[in-house]
Amino acid sequence: DVVGVAQVGADLASPAGFALKTGKPVISNHLENEQRFRTPELLARYDVLRAMNVIVQGHGTPFGILEVDSRSEGDFTEKDIPFLQGAANILGMAIEQERNQRLLNAALERHQVLLKEMNHRIKNSLSIVISMIRLQVKDADPSPVSEQLEAAALRIHAVARAHERLYQTDDVEHLDAGRYIEQVCGDVDESVANCAIHVDAERDILIATDRAIPLALMVNELITNAAKHAYASQTGCEIWVRLARDAGKITMSVRDRGIGLPPNFDMAKSKGLGMRLVRAFTKQLGATISTNSSARGTEFVVVFPLAATS
Repeated sequence: DVVGVAQVGADLASPAGFALKTGKPVISNHLENEQRFRTPELLARYDVLRAMNVIVQGHGTPFGILEVDSRSEGDFTEKDIPFLQGAANILGMAIEQERNQRLLNAALERHQVLLKEMNHRIKNSLSIVISMIRLQVKDADPSPVSEQLEAAALRIHAVARAHERLYQTDDVEHLDAGRYIEQVCGDVDESVANCAIHVDAERDILIATDRAIPLALMVNELITNAAKHAYASQTGCEIWVRLARDAGKITMSVRDRGIGLPPNFDMAKSKGLGMRLVRAFTKQLGATISTNSSARGTEFVVVFPLAATS
């Protein structure tokens, strides 16, 4: 569009068409007297005296013709063809690369749409499972089994939250850990009666989805354990959750002001389902976990690398 757009015939009646049909370079140094084809009106209008055409080769079939025209006296020679053909080859490779990139982008866009749809359906399916579990809890008498079912529903909800965020964002492979943890803590806060959960989560910490989910499940377990055991005989339940990034590592802590851990508590030997899950998630994240416990409460501190290590 720098100098305009014009068309010439692609048949044997033009230099370009002749080259395209024969598949061979064409040199015409006397267009006014050319017998092989008709001089296009476009070239005559601008007093073009001579032309040279080479094929712009594509994958299988040519993309088109590269033509050089001149209004000056003189001749194009066979020695000019390799130079022009080299330029045409570079042009052909550029067109091929642009076409492949366009196809790749289209395939990637479709892949992203399919992943979003898949995550949407997974979230909906998990929501159905949660509803079924809670219906069962509602119909059952209060018992340890109903408590365990409610805990299972919370765990499933944490996973559903991840898939919900994935189909709502452009990045289907990563999650903002801070926002995700805030959502999960909000869900737990609604389910744990008479317990205030305070969240201080740094934003824009992007981690892979397969690492975000065990992190959220670990937070879920530590909060529910604190609410259940730390304040067993106390009122005014409060829990603090913190998430921060520092030098390629993420630190997550869950703290309470409860009665503290039992004197003989050993996380490695604890047989409770919550602690067993915490140990499993710690291993999955390649994390370290430590505890600080006293009569003024307990803090679990988890530190793990931002990216997975092989």
